Parts: sequence; C-alpha cells; structure tokens
Amino acid sequence: MTTATVKKIKSVKSPYPFEAYSHIISQLPKEDGGGFLITFPDLSGCMSDGATEAEAVANGRDAFKAWVSARKDTGKEIPAPFYRPDTVPEVSGKFVTRLPKSVHAKLAERAKAEGVSLNTLVLAYVAEGLGRKAV
Repeated sequence: MTTATVKKIKSVKSPYPFEAYSHIISQLPKEDGGGFLITFPDLSGCMSDGATEAEAVANGRDAFKAWVSARKDTGKEIPAPFYRPDTVPEVSGKFVTRLPKSVHAKLAERAKAEGVSLNTLVLAYVAEGLGRKAV
C-alpha cells in the first residue's frame, strides 16, 4: 500500500477581495443530501457547499482562500473579477440536451460511483469546464 504525500501550501492574500467576485448559489437536490452549492464563475474549480446559504458562503470563503493559495503556489496568476450576472441574459437555469447512450451510461456510472445524482455530476463538470481559460 502506498501513502500519499501531502504538500503544505502557505496561505496567501488574494490581490482581489472575496467580495469582488461574483458567486452563484444553487440548491442541491435532496437525493444528494440537500443544502446549497456555491461556485465562482471567474475561479475555475473553486466551489463549496453548506447546509444553508449562509454556511455555503462561509465555506465558500474558505474555499476561496485555499484556491488562491494553491493557485499562487503553482505560479499561476489570480484572475481579476470579471463575471457580472447583470450582463447575462434572463435564463431559467434549465436546459435539455440529448447525449449518445454510451456517454449517458458513462455519466450515470460515474455519478453512482461518486454517490451523487446525475444532475449534480453534470453540473460540476459544466462548472469546471466553464471556468477553464484558453492558454
């Protein structure tokens, strides 16, 4: 059995405050334990959750600090706040798409393995993908 090596990362201060970044709070389905998910459109992969919206925001602050510190530790820049919800057209938050059966099966299998719903898994993948920037 191999043991994982844990790297200690020094906590650093962000060049932009937490409050400067837009965040999105979404309710999680009851089958995934309920609660709320917080994501940051400008910060790829930075997310957290909590039983209440306030707890999700508090945990989001911790995730923000950890994300900034890890980003700095890898020598990457911290992106400036950009996303503004008032510039996004009115949307319902729901869309329907068709997938090849093989892709649907792989997603369902992964969701089961992760212990989450298919919707939650796809939401996490979409949020991660939207946060990626071209190099």
